[in-house]
Amino acid sequence: MGHQIEYITEFDVNQTPKNSIKNYWLKVTSNAMGIPTCIPIMVARGKEDGIVLGLTAAVHGNELNGISVIQRLFKDLDRDNLKGTIVGIPVVNVPSFVRGTRVFSDGVDINRIMPGKDNGNTSEVYANRFLNLVVKKFDYLLDLHTASFGRVNSFYIRSDMNNKVTKKLALLQDAEIIVHTPPSDGTLRGAAEELGIPSITIEVGNPHSFQKKIIKSGVAGVHNVLAYLGITDDEYETSKRNTVVCEKSYWLYTQEGGLLTVHVDLRDIVEEGDHIATLRDVFGNRIKKYYAPERGIVVGKSVNPVNQSGGRIIHLGIIKQLSKGCFKE
Repeated sequence: MGHQIEYITEFDVNQTPKNSIKNYWLKVTSNAMGIPTCIPIMVARGKEDGIVLGLTAAVHGNELNGISVIQRLFKDLDRDNLKGTIVGIPVVNVPSFVRGTRVFSDGVDINRIMPGKDNGNTSEVYANRFLNLVVKKFDYLLDLHTASFGRVNSFYIRSDMNNKVTKKLALLQDAEIIVHTPPSDGTLRGAAEELGIPSITIEVGNPHSFQKKIIKSGVAGVHNVLAYLGITDDEYETSKRNTVVCEKSYWLYTQEGGLLTVHVDLRDIVEEGDHIATLRDVFGNRIKKYYAPERGIVVGKSVNPVNQSGGRIIHLGIIKQLSKGCFKE
């Protein structure tokens, strides 16, 4: 028998009793049959009121690691050790998740159109209602993502490193790489920051799979944030690595189609002029070699050899510094 989950049309963190954990289905939109499209909401409310921390995952329907991060975090929680509220949304983009796709049912990436529109098209309305019904209730937001189909990612963070609060949230993740990314970019993170909600994006690995090691790293980073915000009275975990901080990042693309072999691995440091990839035609003839345009670190890369013109090669981060210890300012 399944658990009985309450269906709601409005979300209020105070509807969950203190010192309890509850799950809900929140109606956001409805399909052509008039059947509600509901998102799952997990709420853990402590004995005392305090900060509301939001955790979101599966803004793209094929990004699964974040779901497991939220589930494991809630299993770890001690309600008697909570001050404030944690709200987990394990699947934001329900229509895409059900279909096993990255984009929304109308083919739009909702992480490029935030905050959406209340009188827009299908994806814009969905994005806008999610932001207004749920995200506006948060004081802080950690948005969990992965790479897309045919790509792999390091464990990295997108954050506005010019903002002291989001910089701290990013460093607390003890990630391999942090990429400075200003808000106002059409993402959920950017839309939340425009509302005054400090937010970071946590990229936890690869799509369409559960990766135990990187999920564990993601959970540890969230626990650090809980301790830092005073939601729990736990201590921070000490830093395990030197985090590479990048002042910016961008993708390199192919000019022609063919079969692509990428010669560098995640987290490799490449120098200007390094040979990073080779493109061949279907007969095995070399079409083109690709070289690094400047020094940087490989944040992500393509792993799908079948590559059309304009296909991605590597995600190159331009290094600003090494952060020695995740609690250094």
